[in-house]
Amino acid sequence: MNWLAVFIGGGLGSMARFGVSKAVMSFSNSLFPYATLLANVLSCIVLAIGLQYFLGKVDAAWQKYFLFIGFCGGFSTFSTFSLETFQLLKQGQNLFAVLNILVSVLLCLFVIWIILKNVSMDV
Repeated sequence: MNWLAVFIGGGLGSMARFGVSKAVMSFSNSLFPYATLLANVLSCIVLAIGLQYFLGKVDAAWQKYFLFIGFCGGFSTFSTFSLETFQLLKQGQNLFAVLNILVSVLLCLFVIWIILKNVSMDV
């Protein structure tokens, strides 16, 4: 059951990522990778809210696999973030590359902290 939950969640997360990417690219042709940033931040929000929701629910194993490993794993993308940062560096867009790294990491950590700061749990 857990394998199926990860499979379905991953497919839905990947489709959500594709949708976010297409939507952002339809109105932005900036060098900065806003689509990847948005997908990663939204994935962190979903992850943190899910952690908060499932806290103490031991009988929700497949739902956790579906959401955390499947959906969030398919929705977020470290590989695309890394490739886009590399491409920015290769194009000489060093400021955008550094901004991408800093904004992506710090914003993702910030949204998780904001949501979970008052939750007593081992993350």
